[in-house]
Amino acid sequence: MDEHLLWTARPGTAGDLIDAGTDPSAARVRALLARGPVKVRLAGTGSGPLAAAAVYAWLGVSAFVSELPPAELRQVLDMVAAMRGVRQPAVSRRALA
Repeated sequence: MDEHLLWTARPGTAGDLIDAGTDPSAARVRALLARGPVKVRLAGTGSGPLAAAAVYAWLGVSAFVSELPPAELRQVLDMVAAMRGVRQPAVSRRALA
């Protein structure tokens, strides 16, 4: 499978990213984020890397390199952005009783 670089928000310059490596610890990511925008590599496919991407996005990672389907990863990143209040939810529903 091909690897894809996916940005959490507006794309920047890939050369400006600090590479945190593959599946780094949250502590390492936090330390690198203090120095600038961070890129994380996600290993594997399935729900595990998607869950890890959600945590990394919540911490503030700027870009991801992954073999995951880009549409699935984008959905997770958009969901986290909506929860953080950075963007509007893709769909909002109001349940009336």
